[in-house]
Amino acid sequence: MIRSILYATDLGLYASYVLQHALAMSRSFKADLYVVHAVEPMGLFAESVLQTYLDEETLGELRRNGLSTVMASIEQRVLEGFRDELGDAQQDLELIRAVRVLQGDPPAMILEEAQKLGVDLLVVGSHSHGADLAVPLGRTAARIVQLSEAPVYLVPMLQHRGHGDL
Repeated sequence: MIRSILYATDLGLYASYVLQHALAMSRSFKADLYVVHAVEPMGLFAESVLQTYLDEETLGELRRNGLSTVMASIEQRVLEGFRDELGDAQQDLELIRAVRVLQGDPPAMILEEAQKLGVDLLVVGSHSHGADLAVPLGRTAARIVQLSEAPVYLVPMLQHRGHGDL
């Protein structure tokens, strides 16, 4: 029985397509839907730029409070984007129990959140929007399929259809 679903999104070009699959599954099973978006940690270059322009105290404050504020802002924007996207189907928005934006290695963050929530199914796209067609499965999707304790519903991306590559 599927009671809860985690939809992992990269917020890319095909995210709405994968969202429609997640919502359909959620409706079909009358399951709670959780949304997670993982953000790569700040790189060394960005960190060094901040160190150049900010004093240590300000940088520390940014690390402590700024990041959580930015993450909360992204969560709110994701939810607003869903509202706009769903248009007349606002009742589907009620299926979404929470939107989380997490910083860290995407596959690790998604799997950690799935385990924390104890979801029964993960929904992910096969590739991010900029993926190479020669790669059969994107890095994040491959890691999730390999390591997930819950079943994974893998949505093929539109740009990969009809190419006849087997």
